Amino acid sequence: MAEKKHPLAHARKAIGLNQVEFAQEIRQAAERRGLRSGATKQRVYKWETEGVTPDADSQAYIAEVFGVPAAAVDPRSWPHWLPGTGGMVIPLGPASTVPALREALLTTMERSRRTFLSTVSSSALVALAGTWASTDGLALVGDATHRGTAVGEELVALLEETSARLTAQATEQRQHTAPLIDALLTTVANIIEDGRHSQPIALRLHALACGLSQTLGWHRFDLGLHTEASQYWIAGLHSAHGGGDRDMGAALLGDLAYQASWRGDPRTAVGILERALSGARHPAARSLLHLRLARALAAQGEQRATLRSLSAAEHFLHASSGEPMPPWCAWMSNADLAVDSGQALLDLGDTRRAHQLICEGKELLPPSRDKTRGVFLVYEARSHLDLGEPERAAAAAQEALRVAQRIGAPRCIKLVRDLAPAFSAYPEVQGVSELLARVAA
Repeated sequence: MAEKKHPLAHARKAIGLNQVEFAQEIRQAAERRGLRSGATKQRVYKWETEGVTPDADSQAYIAEVFGVPAAAVDPRSWPHWLPGTGGMVIPLGPASTVPALREALLTTMERSRRTFLSTVSSSALVALAGTWASTDGLALVGDATHRGTAVGEELVALLEETSARLTAQATEQRQHTAPLIDALLTTVANIIEDGRHSQPIALRLHALACGLSQTLGWHRFDLGLHTEASQYWIAGLHSAHGGGDRDMGAALLGDLAYQASWRGDPRTAVGILERALSGARHPAARSLLHLRLARALAAQGEQRATLRSLSAAEHFLHASSGEPMPPWCAWMSNADLAVDSGQALLDLGDTRRAHQLICEGKELLPPSRDKTRGVFLVYEARSHLDLGEPERAAAAAQEALRVAQRIGAPRCIKLVRDLAPAFSAYPEVQGVSELLARVAA
């Protein structure tokens, strides 16, 4: 059991290698330098179970196997420089897609790993965003003649169709579909790793991995599993980088930034979003990122910067690029612009204008977006409270709770619960006692 607790064992499993295979990869890394390594299964076992520290040369070879840059390796800090430990992340690189996908999938399979796989540090996220912003996507080169029968069009089309059907399911069905999406992502990771495909197929596989990772990240985020959510979004970023999809990479950074804001860290959110915006291309993508940036800036009380970002979000939402909106932000609408603008203004103290925008946005929202409606209703409730209208606030909060409980949306339920203490000053107001009782149930 001790082996499973060591960061090296977790990092090794994340790239799908057993101890024999890992030792072989280390020896090959040494050979590429014209050197020799005595790495064996037994030596790997000692590193993982007996507290033996690899020498500096062995650590350099280990770093190469994981795709960790040599500059990031400090032999004195073993094992804390390993990917997935100490809040660090797997760095972007030519062979980082599959390790990042494995890391995310393994995080879900072994939730007890949180001793080592704690939430990714803020500095690591901002640094990752900076690396993404300063590098172009990688040119994928598949090898259809490599190791047997190549992966063909028909199989990839089936995977794409299955993904589309699973990810389109309503919120209340996600508890049933999430394990299937995990399994589908595992299959895609295996195919990418095998390398038996042409470049066009490789690009489609990376796009699949992006979309699946993003969906799984939001599923975990809605359940409050933040470590898993961030690992999936990071894995999606690696896949987008490998496939050269800049807008999708910006989207995944935007998701990581949204999570940082949600967890009360708007400074990190701003750092990520500023870098994401430097690489986003489609106007709709830039609109969404500016809107999230405005929310983060408002949380820090930066009025002028907030208003500039809100203006940019509105401008880009209505700008034409001649290209269809990317699927990941096709839902972006005037409703989202109005409500999130209202939330930003609420944080800045412009309560009446904020309330007006939130109510307008809620009315514009299509009936199909129930989960978003529940969140918007909580925002409306908060604005009613700030206006000194507790009865209306209680009605909006109760409606939000009904929607969230009907569709199974834990994140929305948490929003209502977090707002509940603000009603304690109005125990005699109609609807407040009922709301508090339902929240406490």
